[in-house]
Amino acid sequence: MNNTSIFLAFITLLSFNFSIAQNQDKDRPNVVLVFIDDEGYGDVGVYGATGFETPNIDQLAAKGTRFTNYYSAQPVCSASRAGILTGCYPNRIGFSGALFPRHEIGLNKDELTIAEMFKEQDYKTACFGKWHLGWQKEFLPLQHGFDEFVGLPYSNDMWPHDSATGEHLSAEKNRAQFPDLPIIEGNETIAYVKSLKDQDKLTTLYTEKAVDFIDRNASEPFFLYVPHTMAHIPLGVSDKFKGKSEQGLYGDVMMEIDWSVGEIDKALKRNGVADNTIFIFTTDNGPWLNYGNHAGSSGGLREGKTTSWEGGQRVPFIIRWPQILQKGLFLINWLVR
Repeated sequence: MNNTSIFLAFITLLSFNFSIAQNQDKDRPNVVLVFIDDEGYGDVGVYGATGFETPNIDQLAAKGTRFTNYYSAQPVCSASRAGILTGCYPNRIGFSGALFPRHEIGLNKDELTIAEMFKEQDYKTACFGKWHLGWQKEFLPLQHGFDEFVGLPYSNDMWPHDSATGEHLSAEKNRAQFPDLPIIEGNETIAYVKSLKDQDKLTTLYTEKAVDFIDRNASEPFFLYVPHTMAHIPLGVSDKFKGKSEQGLYGDVMMEIDWSVGEIDKALKRNGVADNTIFIFTTDNGPWLNYGNHAGSSGGLREGKTTSWEGGQRVPFIIRWPQILQKGLFLINWLVR
């Protein structure tokens, strides 16, 4: 099974329910997709995480459906994002790895994204987080169906700083050739990530933007895509979670991501739209094991990110849809041929 299968089934089912909603004059469901970076199969409580807790994500699973055999389209950032947003196998649309600032390519304008499909149904759409499908204006989210975007154009380690110390690198270091890491709003750069302290702010930034988007658009259908920068290295976490987990910094990061899921869910409930929202939580690939305790856990699966072993592509996938899906269900397989 792969995410293309899931989303083809998802879109088909959603389209069917659009027809019902339009015919019976009922509300169309909102969709929230939270997409974590480099989180392993064993990095959520209900999947066996140790050293930290994820109560909000666990509650999402308890009230929804947890997949135990879900695979990302590829075990690397850009390709898996291309797959989940288009429903296509990444290689078929030109993605087989991760894009870097030196690349002058991105998601082709002729590819149909989920956001564009929702726009055709008069949904409000937003992306808050890491894009990584091309940094030039023609490739950014606003050109692919999103009304709003705040986030990074690519991975947070693609900057001219040491990812352990945050020190600006001298000219002879390879990483020093990267440009300053921009934070983009819409199509324009509004700030730069210049230190590890700036990295610490990213999860909170995306969460606040997501909550504000829900508050402003709760009266009409919306699609909210939150592709968190974390838990990609260099790890960043706000003071409210720093030092809180037994695992260490990675556990702190996962606790803040869990908090983010909880804040988004609170916004849905506060606005009275939680029961009419499809809430999806998953990750782009397995853990980047090269980074030791700054990496996640594959939950006992073999290998991790950049490999096609189980640990590289088998990842958590949780979906809650109160009006449709049975509570507390877990699926071993869902295969669409």
